[in-house]
Amino acid sequence: MDGKNRKDIKPGLRVNIVLKKDQRTGTLTEGIVARLLTKSPTHPHGIKVRLEDGQVGRVKEILPE
Repeated sequence: MDGKNRKDIKPGLRVNIVLKKDQRTGTLTEGIVARLLTKSPTHPHGIKVRLEDGQVGRVKEILPE
């Protein structure tokens, strides 16, 4: 599942995000969502989240549990 819909993402989910510094390369960073930062219900590049380790990026995929 991609991370473009806010309703699909909740704190505690394991996701792959793209950090700001990795946007050119598309390198994914795996982590657990601590907080949703995007307020709108959808975003074409992915919902912005903060991971539990403090990193911020846009969700590219939601990983299965």
